[in-house]
Amino acid sequence: MLEKDTREGTLGADRRHIPAKVNTKREAKLLRFKTAASPDPCCILSAGFSLVRTSRGTARGGRGTQHTQATMDAFSSKDLAMKAQKKILSTMATKGSIQMFIDETTSDILDELYRVSKGYSGNRSEAQKVIKDLVKIAVKIGVLFRNNRFSTEELGVAQDFKRKLHQGAMTAISFYEVEFTFDKAVMSELLTSCRDLLLQLVNTHLTPKSQGRISHVFNHYSDPDLLTKLYDPDGPFHAHLAKICNGLNKLVEDGTI
Repeated sequence: MLEKDTREGTLGADRRHIPAKVNTKREAKLLRFKTAASPDPCCILSAGFSLVRTSRGTARGGRGTQHTQATMDAFSSKDLAMKAQKKILSTMATKGSIQMFIDETTSDILDELYRVSKGYSGNRSEAQKVIKDLVKIAVKIGVLFRNNRFSTEELGVAQDFKRKLHQGAMTAISFYEVEFTFDKAVMSELLTSCRDLLLQLVNTHLTPKSQGRISHVFNHYSDPDLLTKLYDPDGPFHAHLAKICNGLNKLVEDGTI
């Protein structure tokens, strides 16, 4: 009797960890995934894969083993892993989670870009969307690189993009450090070229929605009016520009860009 009571007590304690409203294994997994304190990326991916498997089984219902076998014939764990990584990581585009994946210097630059966008547009939501789109794109392209999804030709495009981005960073710094050299047409053209190269790189890998995010980010920051106000030495964004260029200098010196 004592042994039985002990077992029941243990089971009761286990049940108390999961609210009564959680009726399925999938919901229980999702609850544990959402309430994890400081999520490790590997644990997040593991939980995500578990949810994918459960939802796939639930969606099939009673279609039978023949449909399951046909689906498994076309199954690719590598493709599933890549899609899960892109999906899970891109939904974590918040300031706190960003610091899990990028260095402090880049995070500081993003903060200043956000403040410039917010001040220029007068729209907090729009400024947040620009930065979130930028982070989502960076994460997805990083996942593609990590999974070796680019062809030799595409890797050549990636190198062209890196060179153009480096040129853009050096030009931005030079325009800030040397008075009366700023040319909005030159700066805008460099950013537009970066946009076009990046779109060419991901053309066959990312959805039109993701490609739209790339255009949204680069079109926003290549706006000649925004650039003119940003580089105005007496304007409201000059202090932000100083911090952005200091950060770019560090990234150039480190060989990051």
